[in-house]
Amino acid sequence: MRVFLTGATGFIGARIVPELLAAGHQVLGLTRSDAGADRLIEAGATPHHGTLEDPASLRAGAEQADAVIHTAFDHTFSNFVQNCEKDRHAIGALGEALRGSARPLIITSGTGIGDAGPGRLAIEALFNPEHPNPRIVSEQTGNALLEAGVDVRVMRLPQVHDTVRQGLISPYIDIARDKGVVAYVGDGANRWPAAHVLDVAKLYALVLDQGTMGARYHAVAEQGISARAIAEVVAAGLGLPTVSLSPEEAPGHFGWFAMFAALDMPASSDWTRAQLGWEPTGPGLITDLEAMVYAPIEVPA
Repeated sequence: MRVFLTGATGFIGARIVPELLAAGHQVLGLTRSDAGADRLIEAGATPHHGTLEDPASLRAGAEQADAVIHTAFDHTFSNFVQNCEKDRHAIGALGEALRGSARPLIITSGTGIGDAGPGRLAIEALFNPEHPNPRIVSEQTGNALLEAGVDVRVMRLPQVHDTVRQGLISPYIDIARDKGVVAYVGDGANRWPAAHVLDVAKLYALVLDQGTMGARYHAVAEQGISARAIAEVVAAGLGLPTVSLSPEEAPGHFGWFAMFAALDMPASSDWTRAQLGWEPTGPGLITDLEAMVYAPIEVPA
């Protein structure tokens, strides 16, 4: 198949490219820069210039493809709500290009949208319309396209990590560096699921080749690592103390991050593994946090 991959030069997308090529697919990769185009060509993919802000460029890419994998997302978390709305428009544009065909569209969401209730693991079969994560609009848009006959499949992500980036934990580290302390809320018992980026990339390729219309998949290698365990390893890496904050103190310390800091978000991937035979093999989140270099980095465009 010829696969249109958004986010093809990004943290996850750049790892998906070789997985797709190894499976015999051709890759048309979205890029907003000439430097990104050069990286795609070097990787064996064909560049397609466009941006999330230009729906016409997204439609044009999807119209050339047999399938679409959408991983691009604006990770400026201080504008998270607005960026979720941007993702809604992007998914809508991609879906319109595929309407009336059997070509699959794999979209990206978060495991929390499958929240089964306090203390319980999020599961693939559930869609929680009341979940506070603004990224729920991605799945809502996917649901509408599914009802219109588009072959939508949903990849739900945990904290995706290597020794350079760790999802929401990367900005958490920046906040700790700025504040001079590594904070958690209450006793820090709330949990976040995680998976290594290479395992996540493999799962995207499996969902393309073996997934089914309307299904949701959880890229979860570890069901839940406590906020306190994360804070302690980050504190060791930064050489800073840890501190417990009350829920009332959290917004003043964390700012925009406060909406995530105390969430308990454990998640299962049992169904995903059974359906696709996915078995993650990468290092765990704590292992990667222990091995990382605790210095600010610049992420390429």
